[in-house]
Amino acid sequence: MHMHRQGNGLNRHRWWRDAVIYQVYVRSFLDSTGDGVGDLAGVRAGLPYLKKLGVDGIWLSPFYPSPQHDHGYDVADYCGVDPLFGDLAEFDLLVAAARRLGVKVLLDIVPNHCSSEHPWFEEALAAEPGSAARARFHFADGRGPGGEEPPNNWHSMFGGPAWSRVTEADGRPGQWYLHMFAPEQPDWNWRNPEIGAEFDRILRFWLDRGIDGFRIDVAAGLYKHPELPDSDDPEADARTRDSVNPLAWNQPEVHDVWRQWRSICEEYTARDGRERLLVGEVSVPTAREHAEYVRSDELHQAFFFDLLSAPWEADAFRKVISEAMQDIAGTGSTVTWVLNNHDQVRTVTRYGEPATEGSGLGAARARAAALLMLALPGAAYIYQGEELGLPEVVDLPDDVLTDPIFHRTGSRARIRDGCRVPLPWSGQASPFGFTSGAESAKPWLPQPEYFAEYATDRALADTRSFWHLYRDGLQLRAALPQLGEGTLRWLDTPPGVLAFDRGDGLVCAVNFGTAPTPAPVSGTPLLSSGPCPAGVLPGSTAAWWIGDGADL
Repeated sequence: MHMHRQGNGLNRHRWWRDAVIYQVYVRSFLDSTGDGVGDLAGVRAGLPYLKKLGVDGIWLSPFYPSPQHDHGYDVADYCGVDPLFGDLAEFDLLVAAARRLGVKVLLDIVPNHCSSEHPWFEEALAAEPGSAARARFHFADGRGPGGEEPPNNWHSMFGGPAWSRVTEADGRPGQWYLHMFAPEQPDWNWRNPEIGAEFDRILRFWLDRGIDGFRIDVAAGLYKHPELPDSDDPEADARTRDSVNPLAWNQPEVHDVWRQWRSICEEYTARDGRERLLVGEVSVPTAREHAEYVRSDELHQAFFFDLLSAPWEADAFRKVISEAMQDIAGTGSTVTWVLNNHDQVRTVTRYGEPATEGSGLGAARARAAALLMLALPGAAYIYQGEELGLPEVVDLPDDVLTDPIFHRTGSRARIRDGCRVPLPWSGQASPFGFTSGAESAKPWLPQPEYFAEYATDRALADTRSFWHLYRDGLQLRAALPQLGEGTLRWLDTPPGVLAFDRGDGLVCAVNFGTAPTPAPVSGTPLLSSGPCPAGVLPGSTAAWWIGDGADL
């Protein structure tokens, strides 16, 4: 099977098509002030480390002024820096330092909702029903006697009703407002043209400061069904923790927003030739619907989450990869591969379940998955700490948990704190060099003792570490001539094994099973995720072979 070729020669100069971007969760990356919270100066200090790893750019989690009910995804001011993380002068220093190193900078922008402390929402609370201030959000009268029931039956992604009732200026219970996440995150009403105009201004504010693009939070959101009707399955979003309510997500009008944002980016690109990127967090049911977001006049790219959510099975991986190459690459974009982010259980832990299958299995699979992702044509995003092989911290005590999902549901089943524990950089005890404060300084989430095994200084010194696997993979990937423009042809393999060549001399094979099988290529591999003798592909192992056709 020969998969669709991604784009054409005219696209090859576009840096984003094959870029590897490192997601920096700012509050957990590196703390420069000793307060236990990572900050922008810490990111700037860590840039040489990221340059050495070999990534092309960074995506910064929200650092805007915010009450931090959802760690910055509740934005109170879209054109500032929260003092917790620094200030605009520090941001400018970070952008300048990244530019000197040739590292792109992407900002996380949150257009679906803001903070309940945003000035416009505070204005809406003080205004009357039917006012222009309330028209910027989704305010509605309740149902039932005295309006005591929410306007519809939708549930929040974070659990519980998607509506909260306000107290009017005269003290009476009043209207309700919509929040598809936490009550502290009211949804914007994008049917009001004021909202689009305001975000045009916000984009220009940051583009004028020299950034290279935006990662767009909840990019399939924004518009709601104009009549806000009841849902046939109101708890689906909370149950799946995904955007599946068709009345609240993936409305057709959202594509007009991305055409407008793309035109703004193209305007800046035309000025200096530096292409600005829009990459969307797009959660939709099918690869075909996903492809609609990356048409030539909309988003440049959108995260392909199907690879992240696929079970560790060869057939499952082959299916989602084939669908992505066919439907998404067919638009002229490239697939944006991702195995993890700040909302997901880390790969080492996720692939290690069930734990009874044996210790080290999750790590072996995570290493193999990393090589597979880096071999696929397109772009790739790496979540911080994955290059260290960090496991999920699953035993954080209840009293330190900050995730609003936990506080709204009381359930630990889907909490996200475990993948957000601050990185270990050096030493044998917490804070492992994360904070510049005294040894007694406490990171905002506690680090387990075993993080000493994963500290960056140890990873750099050990050539068998996850870090060196990622670095070697990134170096080889950068040496290949096609990358984002590559092809993908599946090779015949025994059950449980995937192998493909890319048309540029690179062959990648992954053994999803636990028993060794014959390798699909003779000779010793150039790179493998574990020990891999010539002619054999061990279980839970990926390997790359470079043939005569490679221009290295």
